Amino acid sequence: MTRSTSTHAPGLSTTPPPTALSPAEDEVVGALIALSRVFVAETARSLSTLDEDVTLPQFRTLVVLVSRGPQRVVDLAQELAVTSSTAVRMCNRLVRKGLVVRAERPDDRRVAWITLTTAGRQLVGEATRRRRELIAELIAGLSLTRPLVFASVLNAIVEAAGEVPDAEWWQRWRDMEVSPASNPPPSASASA
Repeated sequence: MTRSTSTHAPGLSTTPPPTALSPAEDEVVGALIALSRVFVAETARSLSTLDEDVTLPQFRTLVVLVSRGPQRVVDLAQELAVTSSTAVRMCNRLVRKGLVVRAERPDDRRVAWITLTTAGRQLVGEATRRRRELIAELIAGLSLTRPLVFASVLNAIVEAAGEVPDAEWWQRWRDMEVSPASNPPPSASASA
């Protein structure tokens, strides 16, 4: 077995990572990876207490619908980095669970739009509130000398990943219309 030159991925490879990082930057990446494990675990716990039948990928789909509004299945597949057939099956399961609806535009019935239902919106909101409470407890136990600087760094990472900051996400959650939507609004990529 080959040994890694990285301190954070032992045994995986001897080739350097595609992005060269300083030791300090590599430490930041390692810390964020560890933190992401905490967040994924807490998301799974939150979901299991709210709806044990919703998987993490299904929950991510619901979160995307809050962030970006009604989506075509093909756009969801691209956002979730899955095949279109996988996205169709996932959306079908979410439809059966009453968390989303599939709507067709009268001018093009080939294009199916996926929109949150009230139940889907409530599930996302409650799971997110629970995670927020956990994170708030973790932060309250720390001694941050410059919390606004820390928050701005984290928000820069969020935006670099194509996500919206927390305040904007909650604004979209509050403002969103829920289904059934007889005529979903066109997205920026309205063609099939």
